[in-house]
Amino acid sequence: MKFALIKERKNPPDRRVVFSPSVLLKAKKLFPNANFIVESSNIRVFSDEQYQVLGFEVTDDISDCDVMIGVKEVPIQALIPSKKYFFFSHTIKKQPYNRKLLKTILEKNIELYDHETIVNEKGYRLIGFGRYAGIVGTYNGFRAWGLKYNSWQLPKAGLLQNQAALISELNKVALPNIKILLTGSGKVANGAQEMLEAMAIKAVSVEAYLNSTFNEPVYCKIDVLDYNKRTDGRVIDNLDFFNNPQNYESNFMRFAKVTDYYIAGHFYGDGAPYLYSRNDVKKPDFNIKVVADISCDIDGPVATTIRASTIADPIYGYDPQTETEIDYKDNKAIVVMAVDNLPCELPQDASEGFGEQFLEHVIPAFFNNDKDGILKRAKIAENGKLTEQFSYLKNYVDALE
Repeated sequence: MKFALIKERKNPPDRRVVFSPSVLLKAKKLFPNANFIVESSNIRVFSDEQYQVLGFEVTDDISDCDVMIGVKEVPIQALIPSKKYFFFSHTIKKQPYNRKLLKTILEKNIELYDHETIVNEKGYRLIGFGRYAGIVGTYNGFRAWGLKYNSWQLPKAGLLQNQAALISELNKVALPNIKILLTGSGKVANGAQEMLEAMAIKAVSVEAYLNSTFNEPVYCKIDVLDYNKRTDGRVIDNLDFFNNPQNYESNFMRFAKVTDYYIAGHFYGDGAPYLYSRNDVKKPDFNIKVVADISCDIDGPVATTIRASTIADPIYGYDPQTETEIDYKDNKAIVVMAVDNLPCELPQDASEGFGEQFLEHVIPAFFNNDKDGILKRAKIAENGKLTEQFSYLKNYVDALE
């Protein structure tokens, strides 16, 4: 079987790749019957030469390959009919801007697998860039604080080589005695926590965070039952919250009253209470000054996030009273960092980590008859039709007619 690492063609350019040269070499050693080809690219974080010196063929013509492996959406005109494709298609939530892409995939008889749909038997995602979003988002939040208060000047994350370089820069900063709140328990929040730990910021309990003052910066990592409570006062478990979000209301304001810097690394499920509303932000005891919204749900559970920001222009100000965007330097402004493609700023590390996951979970399925059902669960389209588990997308595709 012939696999191709395809060139990223979406704008703005994305320098990430599914397999770094070192991980691709590992894949070749583990699966000697696999043939890995690299499509030439002048934007990839790893050069063509770095693959060539390890013995991989680099070419402009990948038309004879069976499986095309990329990161971002492939432009419609670049899709090769009757191939297998892996990339983030951004179609499974019926995103209107990619409706034509999915329709074309069906018309071209393409077998589509989405990185988001690569899950285990319980439905948990097996691969992703979440950890790197947490790493970069946390760094960007500290950078935003420095710019807001003229207290330090951190370089943009994209100018630094890797996570170690980000940590090195952060450790040059003399933090004030601020309280930092982190929401979440998954890969994003864990990536954020890595950065806080690397800065030797003290972790404290919920009780201490809410009720104590400190002579040093501290952080508190909280999960859903810390910032949500049942309306009937009962305390059950996380599963009850996920299954019955309508029975809960936000209890986040108790944290907002004492927090200076908030890192939103949680997953927000439909029907769950918003963490804080625009009315909450208007209250005089709302204390949050900088928000690093890594989750980046627009006009959603983190009310200060009114739009996604960009790598080029990552921060903006939110005016609580007018509920509008203002200059982040304005005294009234809450600073918001809400870049929605953060791992792009750490392409080398993100590619290394993603490739390890893809090698562990996906490549073996091509050689073990998909014994764990990885490919079957991930497959969105086959033989010009949607697969059964993604048949709910039919009306979405047909809406173009």
